[in-house]
Amino acid sequence: MFKSILVPTDGSQLSERAAQTAIEFAKIHGARMTAVSVIVPLPVVPLTDAAVLPDAGLYDLKMRRNVEAGLDKIVAAAAAAGVPCDAVLGEAVSPYEVIVKTAEERHCDIILMASHGRKGLNKLFLGSETQKVLAHTHLPVLVLR
Repeated sequence: MFKSILVPTDGSQLSERAAQTAIEFAKIHGARMTAVSVIVPLPVVPLTDAAVLPDAGLYDLKMRRNVEAGLDKIVAAAAAAGVPCDAVLGEAVSPYEVIVKTAEERHCDIILMASHGRKGLNKLFLGSETQKVLAHTHLPVLVLR
């Protein structure tokens, strides 16, 4: 039934556990996986004319290294389990857009992702990429906590 699984990751331990579940899910279904992670550009909100801005180039380099390491870890774990897996690295202000677009482009049957389960004001201010994915895709989404 499921032949192509999309696994978004933010590099957190929760995402790593979701990836392990996705690998087992893929083995059961004889599916291939695509791991996707998104680099969010450094938000810059100058409060005065003399705002001190962080080094955007250094931020991008560190983010890219961290994201690539997380994707490499998932690809290696899938390979060790005999599950074909490729990786997609995207860049966007809103990660859900890359997740939904990648699922469509890769003809995925399901998105399997973690949710941090934030509550209250944290959920309001931080938003939920999982909620946004659910709202913008027609695919089934398996949410793991």
